[in-house]
Amino acid sequence: MSYKQHEIPMSISKVLSANDTGETGGHQAGMLIPKTGDILSFFPQLGNETKNPRAKLRFLDNSNEAWDFMFIYYNNKFFNGTRNEFRLTGMTAFIRQNNLKAGDKIILTREEDGSRLIKLERAEQVESVNILKLGSSWKVVKI
Repeated sequence: MSYKQHEIPMSISKVLSANDTGETGGHQAGMLIPKTGDILSFFPQLGNETKNPRAKLRFLDNSNEAWDFMFIYYNNKFFNGTRNEFRLTGMTAFIRQNNLKAGDKIILTREEDGSRLIKLERAEQVESVNILKLGSSWKVVKI
């Protein structure tokens, strides 16, 4: 799959849902990454030549602790299946260690030297997290 080339953002953010944080008790295969727009261009390109290609991405948090997440293209649509989606997986330990809840935000940054950082922001208003929001909660962070 060839991504439409956009200006590659240096930072993206996502307001976490209850599903992202595990608060719903449901099982999921990581955070869904939109297939269009600048968000996808933040991540390495993964094609559909092989089934479910992936890239390990290492992020450093504010304490300089390293976290390895997997960026996966679930592409079995091209191999007699139905899935055709990108996900960021392996984040459960980070979410639990930081006691993240729905409404909190993660910010992923790619530094000019190629290193990656992960930061978090706590939700300001707990009441607002129960509101259903349609559309993507991923955003490009303008610096």
